[in-house]
Amino acid sequence: MKKNKIALQILSFGLIVSSFIACDDDFATLESDLLNSDVATNFDIDSNQYDVIAYTKALNPVQTNQLGLTTLGIYDDAYGRTTSSFVTQLTPTTFNPSFGEDAKVDSVVVTLPFYSTITGADDDGNPTYSIDSVLSKGEGYNNIKLSIFENKYFIRDFDPSGGFNEGQAYYSDQSVSSSETISTTALEGEELTFVKFDEETGSIMTVVDNEIDINENGYRLMDVNELDENGDKTLLSTQAPGIRIMLEPSFWEEKILDKEGDAVLSNLNNFSEYFRGLYFKAEAINDDGSYLILNTSTANNANLTIYYSKLTASTDDDPELRDSSTFVLNFGANKINFLENDFTLPVNDGDSDLGDDRLYLKGGEGAIAGIKLFDGFNTEAGMSNFDVFRNDFVNLENDKYVSSKRLVNEANLVFYVDRDQLDLLNEDPENEPNRLYLYDVSNKSPLIDYFLDATNSNLPSFSKVRHLGPLERVDDEPSNKGVKYKLKITEHINNLLIRDSTNVELGLAVSLNVNIEDPSVSFSQSKELSDDDLDATVPIGSILTPRGTILYGNNTSETNEDKRVYLEIFYTEPNY
Repeated sequence: MKKNKIALQILSFGLIVSSFIACDDDFATLESDLLNSDVATNFDIDSNQYDVIAYTKALNPVQTNQLGLTTLGIYDDAYGRTTSSFVTQLTPTTFNPSFGEDAKVDSVVVTLPFYSTITGADDDGNPTYSIDSVLSKGEGYNNIKLSIFENKYFIRDFDPSGGFNEGQAYYSDQSVSSSETISTTALEGEELTFVKFDEETGSIMTVVDNEIDINENGYRLMDVNELDENGDKTLLSTQAPGIRIMLEPSFWEEKILDKEGDAVLSNLNNFSEYFRGLYFKAEAINDDGSYLILNTSTANNANLTIYYSKLTASTDDDPELRDSSTFVLNFGANKINFLENDFTLPVNDGDSDLGDDRLYLKGGEGAIAGIKLFDGFNTEAGMSNFDVFRNDFVNLENDKYVSSKRLVNEANLVFYVDRDQLDLLNEDPENEPNRLYLYDVSNKSPLIDYFLDATNSNLPSFSKVRHLGPLERVDDEPSNKGVKYKLKITEHINNLLIRDSTNVELGLAVSLNVNIEDPSVSFSQSKELSDDDLDATVPIGSILTPRGTILYGNNTSETNEDKRVYLEIFYTEPNY
């Protein structure tokens, strides 16, 4: 598996390098066609604007397993409210465990880390953090109510009605297909009790409100059995910010420790059938909350840990002496998000033929947009608008590229934000998505410009900024209102002109992280549940973010004509 992954990375890199070389060759040919070798100044630079058909596509339920990330919580914006909950399998780190003589559970802890970075240290030398995966209204973070249940629904890895080894898709509306749903009763098995340790009494107390305090503080884990010279507990370790919950121990003693030697703990298949995971249900507190993007990967210590004690191997000196140990259950590969939308701004399908006056983009089970370039037929020229465009720029023989009349220097799709609607809906500028993702709908892949944009790939905010220009805001201030997006598609246009590429429909969606969309890195598209188009997909980055915006389309009124979406092309051509 590791060798295959390395091979794929090498192949992807090779393809990108080949693309660069091919592009250089094409540009060299174009320049030789356009520029007189004796008089290098014998050309003009000009630009044209072209009409675009753009329309809203309201989404059906979207596939929410195998996303790589997990979301949880409450999000409010101009569209209304989205509530995200999730269910996950649990995977033991060891099988056929031997817990020891007279084993008893001391405590059980669930850990759900945020995405965070260390910013420094406090006066005591403890690390300080900033978190960038919590979306909340206002300056601070709003708490949420969280309930955890034993899941009773069996999560399948493979689709029994699909092809060989085809993975099972699960959808945002608690469904497996148009005919199979997951009942809330199955998800909400026995509710697990939250507890906390009372420092004064040294006993465990039941938590009644299940309120999760969301903050940037890390955790200092102390050893109650090992004291320093002052009688204080010693530091075991520090953990980054996240959700850390203690659960009532007796459930886990019966569910896990009492099953020592049983076949249910002998392998993953038996365990997955025996214990089907946990369901995390989020609710608002005082009609408010935060939306969390959680790092539930095993590498980041997302797990459920059972802390237990047992009699020591030798009881010659003290028959009551006990050793401490742990049994860790990691979150399984199959985690499914469920999204409940309570929209006050309805999202409906637009006009795919004439285009819309507004484009409604919303993450999750929301909406994307369809974009058509050079669509329709030009009756005056007696050919399609696409053929008219090609004939203006290149010479053709038998509909194949021969030479160039004009060299495309730059091509941009420009979308203006509908400030009137967003302001009327009292939208917080910080809710406006900073990035949009443009892609090839037919091939479910990024455009060639995506792969040729080598700008920062480590920080999502600065990745692919030449191709997928970030939201331009008033006075270029990050907290100000959005104005427009400019998406550069120069190489896509060159592909249409000189490489005989098909003029496919494009898709436009909000994106949590444009790096996620790279198919060489991860699955970049998830299924959309649809009866009439079983092949419909949605970018993963759009499913993972709850953010939304409203853009002007192509079919705007005369008063907003200057905000209409358009394609601008800057080109060079001979002037002789």
